[in-house]
Amino acid sequence: MSDPIQGTPDEHFRVPDDDLDDLATTLAKTMAEVRQHGVLLDRLSSEDAAPSETHRTDLPATGAEEDAGPTSVFILALGGAEYDTEIAALRDWVNHLFLPVYGREISTTRPWCAQWEQHPEAVARLHALWLAWQQLTDVEAGLSGPSTWHRDHCDQALVHLRAPDGPFAACTTSANRPNHRLLATPAPEQLELAA
Repeated sequence: MSDPIQGTPDEHFRVPDDDLDDLATTLAKTMAEVRQHGVLLDRLSSEDAAPSETHRTDLPATGAEEDAGPTSVFILALGGAEYDTEIAALRDWVNHLFLPVYGREISTTRPWCAQWEQHPEAVARLHALWLAWQQLTDVEAGLSGPSTWHRDHCDQALVHLRAPDGPFAACTTSANRPNHRLLATPAPEQLELAA
């Protein structure tokens, strides 16, 4: 009679519980990386589909533009289809992750605007926060990455975004009375006179 072959269905195999925890953690990290790669692939495919404009058209040209692609991933440096793709991805992150976790109550000391995409300062701050979140929640950021994101990025962004004199100062101060109004910014000639 021959010995049973190792690995046959008749042989029981048990993974120790400690190893299962490690496997579950590794699987969760791998799934997060796959999702993040999906976001990057979506961005890259949209850039390939419409490589027309790499900078906002209302910003002055520096003469150093190259056909090699965007010089910055920051949303204010993007234009056209790239800006639209980035704002759509940012909108998903803000509405489905950021606000449900960090939104808090709307009040006079913490205003918010449901139309935040129309406030350039809010878009810039939220995009910077999202970029930092992507980097610091990545596996390569290590175990302290999320804590660093909260301390160095999230807390500071919320202080400025939700300040009574912040970008939403003229907007909703009560969830029961939605309001949206953009504040006027100083004209360039006023800035020159002040200097």
